[in-house]
Amino acid sequence: MNALKTTPIVTASALTTSATSPSRADDPPTHMTPTRVHHRAVEVNGLDIFYREAGPNDAPTILLLHGFPTSSHMFRNLIPALADRYHVVAPDYPGFGNSSAPPIERFEYTFDNLSRVVDAFTEKVGLTRFALYVQDYGAPIGFRLAVKHPERVTALIVQNGNAYAEGIASDFWVPVKAYWKDRTEATMAPMRKFLSLEATKWQYLHGVRDPEAISPDNWNVDQPLLDRPGNAEIQLAMLHSYGSNPPLYPEWQAYFREHQPPALIVWGKNDTIFPAAGADPYRRDLKDVEFHLLDTGHFALEEDGATIAMLIRGFLEKRAIGNTTP
Repeated sequence: MNALKTTPIVTASALTTSATSPSRADDPPTHMTPTRVHHRAVEVNGLDIFYREAGPNDAPTILLLHGFPTSSHMFRNLIPALADRYHVVAPDYPGFGNSSAPPIERFEYTFDNLSRVVDAFTEKVGLTRFALYVQDYGAPIGFRLAVKHPERVTALIVQNGNAYAEGIASDFWVPVKAYWKDRTEATMAPMRKFLSLEATKWQYLHGVRDPEAISPDNWNVDQPLLDRPGNAEIQLAMLHSYGSNPPLYPEWQAYFREHQPPALIVWGKNDTIFPAAGADPYRRDLKDVEFHLLDTGHFALEEDGATIAMLIRGFLEKRAIGNTTP
């Protein structure tokens, strides 16, 4: 078992290359050019699924799966930090970001169904082998995908994404579990508060070292999408469906033990939603684990994105992670 370690914070300047920073006209030429991120959409099961894509198509692929209440926007800085060497793809789920958001009467907003859409998306855009980066909602979606197609997953990168009972044992989850058990107006009322601007800002700012380092663009992008007509019902359906995930934890853990994907754990240790108690259990079931608790909150990329990019690059390079079947 790997010893617990906390990674020192690395400033963005320590990782800057011409692949992630624009050059001045008088800069000397370099062997690298600025990364271009493409913003695309593809039809999947009658839905328009938006995604961000960058990097060479023949490079090792990283599939980035976002959390609530955001979208692929949460990866806007990580993508160019990886795309000089990796093919990076980040979709928006139905009901999130720039993807289609049909009303609940026309689409089943459950984690089972969203995982089916993401599975069909990967096939539509030709992703046959990939490392999975999962955060928050991305974990139950990504782990369903991994259990269904273990041969496709080259590695796991887990950032505040839960697969263990220890990760949902805090007081935060008491009203959520009540909502899972009995979906009434009374149990739904605390869930509606999760959809407010105050709650969205809290998710980004709670537990961070320097709130002034967190861009308000985050909640100014997320909240108008949450406030779209009909979206509250979509998100309430998803919050209720989250109750379908804990019964699958034993299946996901069995996948970890049987298939032993290399895993990088990069976890904001001050997260109230998915506290550090949910990070350590991964080391019970996985043998090849790099483990880092970062002194930040739920959306660790906002404060420690440079550190996480550096850790991902080192983790994948050491293991020569690629698209070729072993």
